[in-house]
Amino acid sequence: MSSVLAADLGQLLQLVPVQRAGAALLLAAVGLPVVGVVIVGLDIMPVRFAMMHVALLGIAVGLLTGLDPMLCALLACGLAGAGVAPLARGPDGLSGAMGLLMSLAIAAALLLLAVSGVNASGAFALLWGSILSVGAADLLLLGALAVTVPGLFWWRRRDLALLLYDRETALTSGVAVDRLTLILLVLVAVSVAGAIKLTGALLVDALTLLPALAARRLGTSLTSITLWAVAIGAVVNAAGFLVALSLDLPPGPVLVLTAGAVVLAVHLVPERRISSWRATASDTPSSSH
Repeated sequence: MSSVLAADLGQLLQLVPVQRAGAALLLAAVGLPVVGVVIVGLDIMPVRFAMMHVALLGIAVGLLTGLDPMLCALLACGLAGAGVAPLARGPDGLSGAMGLLMSLAIAAALLLLAVSGVNASGAFALLWGSILSVGAADLLLLGALAVTVPGLFWWRRRDLALLLYDRETALTSGVAVDRLTLILLVLVAVSVAGAIKLTGALLVDALTLLPALAARRLGTSLTSITLWAVAIGAVVNAAGFLVALSLDLPPGPVLVLTAGAVVLAVHLVPERRISSWRATASDTPSSSH
């Protein structure tokens, strides 16, 4: 039985759509878990729901105008991320801004669909994602995110650490908080929109949030948390995709369940054991000098 599964899996892996899907997941594992770290640090958990609604609005615009719906969705999410950045200075912070954006976006999308006569089922269908339909343009987007997101993190890691720790502390330390927040929100918005094509809007957490939640349990600094998140994302994406192919299951739900199992497993590890791992990790750099 196992040899039959291995043979079937080997044949599937020779198919171009499967190879593109695997490459997309590996690229996603480099950039999207880092985005998850930012989402958790900025406390903007509702961002994926807000961007799902904004993406729906962009898709509706694309279907109405005849433009590429997913390109319109990406542009709409990027503009929305930039638009809510100034609201971070308000008393409700970004969480309140995301709630407002979510409400306005879904209302505008539904109104546009109703007035224009665009097929609503077709617009919603694009939000469910299909990893096996990933094309060259999707790979280029994920590749750009895989370079841009870690690159920004490494370049501005001190400023990011201060901002994710406390906005006021970052301000008093001379960090250009407004500009950095704007850049982060645009990257988060575009990343979430790009991930929709892989898993569907409702399952984006598998690529972004869940690896970051597990990493926060294991890491002791922003750098170590980010490295843990990328490593967990790569393992989850590879394992979940292979399991889905082997058992002929939809990849999106399998990826979520795999990531969720990792998060639960990490949280079941005794705190004392994790502390010893952290101590070992922190001692390693010093012992090498």
